[in-house]
Amino acid sequence: MHRTPTICLVIAICLGVTLVALPQATDDPLDSLKVCAATQRLIFENQFVRVIDAQIPIGVVEPMHRHRHGVVVHMGDYTNEQTNLDGQKAIQERKSGTARWSEAVVHTVKNVGKTSTHAIRVELKY
Repeated sequence: MHRTPTICLVIAICLGVTLVALPQATDDPLDSLKVCAATQRLIFENQFVRVIDAQIPIGVVEPMHRHRHGVVVHMGDYTNEQTNLDGQKAIQERKSGTARWSEAVVHTVKNVGKTSTHAIRVELKY
């Protein structure tokens, strides 16, 4: 009699884990790797994360694209201007060797500094 709730709990946990581990949709028209193919490249991916090497030359603007939440590691000092989906702009100074948490975002990025941008993004798939 007591086994039924336990079995239901185990099934619910397994379903939850399966949903968390689902891969990112491949048909997203705002996928940064598709939209920003000239400035972003995939360096690692599995069922949990996607790791992107992003490098933007001086003056280049990345079109509107999407990132999932995760960690960004800044590989150099640079300045960029990000414009969110709602049109809000922000100038951001980044320092080499620092890391930050990044919530999921849809934005454009323009390198407005005097050096190329270089960051490694670790996007979580859940």
